[in-house]
Amino acid sequence: MPKDLEKKYSLHARKSKRSVIREMLKLTERSDIISFSPGMPDPEVFPKEEITKITEIVLHREGGTALQYSVSEGDKRLKYQIIQHMKKDGVKAKEENILITSASQQGLDLVSKIFIDRGDRVVVELPSYLGGLGAFISYGAEFIGVELDEDGMQVDLLDEKLDKAKEPPKFIYVIPDFQNPAGVTLSVERRKELMKICEQRDLTILEDSPYRDLRYEGKTIPSLLSMDSSGRVIALYTFSKILFPGFRLGWIVAAEEIIDKLVAAKQSTDLCTSAFTQAVVNEYMTQDYLDHQIERIKKVYKEKKDVMLSALTEFIPKGVTWTKAEGGLFLWVTMPSYVDASLMLKEAIKEKVAYTPGGPFFADGSGQNTLRLNFSYPSISEIKEGVKRLTNVIKKNM
Repeated sequence: MPKDLEKKYSLHARKSKRSVIREMLKLTERSDIISFSPGMPDPEVFPKEEITKITEIVLHREGGTALQYSVSEGDKRLKYQIIQHMKKDGVKAKEENILITSASQQGLDLVSKIFIDRGDRVVVELPSYLGGLGAFISYGAEFIGVELDEDGMQVDLLDEKLDKAKEPPKFIYVIPDFQNPAGVTLSVERRKELMKICEQRDLTILEDSPYRDLRYEGKTIPSLLSMDSSGRVIALYTFSKILFPGFRLGWIVAAEEIIDKLVAAKQSTDLCTSAFTQAVVNEYMTQDYLDHQIERIKKVYKEKKDVMLSALTEFIPKGVTWTKAEGGLFLWVTMPSYVDASLMLKEAIKEKVAYTPGGPFFADGSGQNTLRLNFSYPSISEIKEGVKRLTNVIKKNM
């Protein structure tokens, strides 16, 4: 190995750190630990039989092309199916407005690649998705953090912070629906105000929507993309949460000019997304399986969410609060300010329960007394027992 290897790394590599979430996934391999940490779907809801049948159809019908390279922009047939799917959500898009990606994480990287120069500002929620923060940091972004409450980003604070900023941000990154990690949803009023601010200040919005289809209760709120009339919203979607993550398939919706830049960025990243997985998902949607799969997932996850909320209410001591998510995969727990969730995790693992500490989700270094709980992956019996174990650990630290 070369001497002084650290000096040979790029600035990007020197700043890169392993994801807390990815590292926590290793705990799911231990059968003795109940893990609320990973944002993973329940494998019991994966449509294995349908995918087996459709895979055979695709290989028999178009194996020569499905196993070949594909165009960078993505399969036109899949784009058509996506357009029809988004129409149900009030989004009108054309083929030229869509880029197929290797899941939405690639979307975060590509958007960062075409917009962020070192030292540029990006507005993020406090807390925000680790994968987003990591992508932005890797390209040298600095953050303007805006606090959340039960109605999402506090948009009035956003306006104040933009006034104080030395220069306007490259974009505002927001997860409006069942936010990761907090589970909260941006209210209609705040969505309108956010759009108004961005119109007045000529700002771009990066709307990350991995959980939007997973609403279990309450009324559907218009997406920022559906409210946009000026092409300033870039929206990220994924099949990982509404189908399964193994295919690593997602899409970006944006103005045609932006898509053109994203395609160029993608060509130097991976050339193209898998033609095979695109062909399979296209056939899956063509046979009208997706809507039924989403409804199946919602039924399972709603029950799990309700069980976790009930267990928290029954066992967690006073002085601890949590969000009441209407959808998505997560609940967010806030403990007294003197409790450090990162330090407490070691004790939790000894009690055979795991969670994700909240601190890494905060771009400003705060949030040490918070933690994220996932309810989609563990079984109902594990949720009940896991909350009991977690309660014991919290009580000891309080």
